[in-house]
Amino acid sequence: MYDGGEAKVEKWIPKQMVLPELTVDDVIQAGIQSLTGSLIQILTTADVSQELDDAIKNARPFSLVRLGDGELLTLAHDTVMSIEEVRRWGSFLPYAGVNLPDSHVRLELSKAISSASIVGIPNSRHPSYQGLLFPVLRHFGINYRTLKMTSSTVNYALNEEGRLRKLLTGRNVLLIGNEAPGLAKHLRSLGIQVQGVIAPVLGVTDIQRVMNQIAHIEFDIAFVSAGVAAVILCARIANELGKAALDMGHLADEITSGEISLR
Repeated sequence: MYDGGEAKVEKWIPKQMVLPELTVDDVIQAGIQSLTGSLIQILTTADVSQELDDAIKNARPFSLVRLGDGELLTLAHDTVMSIEEVRRWGSFLPYAGVNLPDSHVRLELSKAISSASIVGIPNSRHPSYQGLLFPVLRHFGINYRTLKMTSSTVNYALNEEGRLRKLLTGRNVLLIGNEAPGLAKHLRSLGIQVQGVIAPVLGVTDIQRVMNQIAHIEFDIAFVSAGVAAVILCARIANELGKAALDMGHLADEITSGEISLR
């Protein structure tokens, strides 16, 4: 704790001087206040809900994608990190549907981020979250200042604030992912109109088969819960089919299991 806090403050205090009575938190707060020009505003849950609702009402393409460590490590391999290091950090990637190396998926992910209506980014400055996010965006030539960004946990926030159910009510919903059949049963019991279910999604190599199935279903909004593949699917649903798509992540599992209620 000392090395990560007071020792860093000491490094920048001029010799023969001391900084009495100010804590590490005081120093950080003062520093952040001096850097307000570098801060970037991200969209609130209300902003995201409004944009998604407007897109559905006006039949405009819309994609909300979310970036976590799985997506960022996939983008980082053999670009800003060695594949060996990514494999050490990302032993869970096969579960998320990615087997590295995969330069094609890496490129498709970068395209999906560039074209997304809104990009959910991690709040954490941990090395595997924001510590990877901005180097990866820089590598792929994606200007984060032109992206519409929100929190990567916006899917949970939409539900917690009671906005998710309102977005679904009266809309034709398509569910995509391994948990889709169970989620469909649950949503139908709540009066939600589930028009289609596509399951399973067998990782990123299954994306084209899933897109072929989606093309035959009429829907207003797609909820996608398919690991790393969800980012690419959401972007393609918007760009190729002109529909709205939301990356639900593990929220789909938790609603299906009853761990979380749809509010």
